[in-house]
Amino acid sequence: MPPQSPPPAPAGYGAPPAPAQHGPIGKVRGTGACIGLTIITLGIYSLVWYYSVHEEMKRHTGQGVGGVVGLVLALFVGVVSPFLVASEVGRLYTRSGQQAPVSGATGLWYIPGFLILVGPIVWFVKTNGALNSYWRSQGAR
Repeated sequence: MPPQSPPPAPAGYGAPPAPAQHGPIGKVRGTGACIGLTIITLGIYSLVWYYSVHEEMKRHTGQGVGGVVGLVLALFVGVVSPFLVASEVGRLYTRSGQQAPVSGATGLWYIPGFLILVGPIVWFVKTNGALNSYWRSQGAR
């Protein structure tokens, strides 16, 4: 009988993360077009956007809240959505070994910024831009 190698040691603190399993690539959405559609539809498109990006990220990584939960949160606890989306986008980058351009803290642009309207726009430009860049890095056009 040939000698057997010992089983691998469990990953401990500081061990490199397991290779990311990637599913389908998400859709690149033009930031200006999304803002325009949100204005034209009186905000309804933002709900479509929340559902779509959460669902795409969940299908791509197998992790995250998914489209239905993301939509429900946007409808009923909307204050959490900017933090959650930016956090999940940031995790896409870190799972791929890249520096995350956005994080949950990016949601801070949204909350106090809604009083002057510029904050949510800055949040959306940063978050949607980072998501689009990630999808392009994965091969999306």
